[in-house]
Amino acid sequence: MKALKFLIIHCTATPEGRHHTPEDVKKWHLSPTPTGRGWRQVGYSDMILLDGAVVNLVPYDDNQYVEPWEITNGVAGINNVSRHIVYVGGCDAAMKPKDTRTAPQRIALVHYVWDFLRKHPTVLIAGHNQFDKKACPSFSVPEWLRNISIPQKNIYIPK
Repeated sequence: MKALKFLIIHCTATPEGRHHTPEDVKKWHLSPTPTGRGWRQVGYSDMILLDGAVVNLVPYDDNQYVEPWEITNGVAGINNVSRHIVYVGGCDAAMKPKDTRTAPQRIALVHYVWDFLRKHPTVLIAGHNQFDKKACPSFSVPEWLRNISIPQKNIYIPK
């Protein structure tokens, strides 16, 4: 068990407006290759649906530690110190990266991040793209965090 350090924001990298369920994510991550990734655990702790509903994918006890049973596969190398939240979308119809968050998703993500920060005041918040050469979550998380008045001390900036 390690101390929680990061909240990482992701997108499902799916077309704008296309509904996906927690079962879809589980299938993508847990099914054997070639249809899935063949992982033992999904990549995210929680998921924000198009209508703004937040769905838990992997239960956690919400304390200051990441227990082995809480670890998800969001970002290789830091999963044992991270929680991962994903919103449905992140691509345009041609599958190019695009911030496709619906109004309800935007509201839900603001509430989620602020609630998370109240429970975990030392956490660093980042986008997946700050750790890997990926577009995910298809928007600048540090810029967005500043726009919603998250303290600079909680905004992850790579060194």
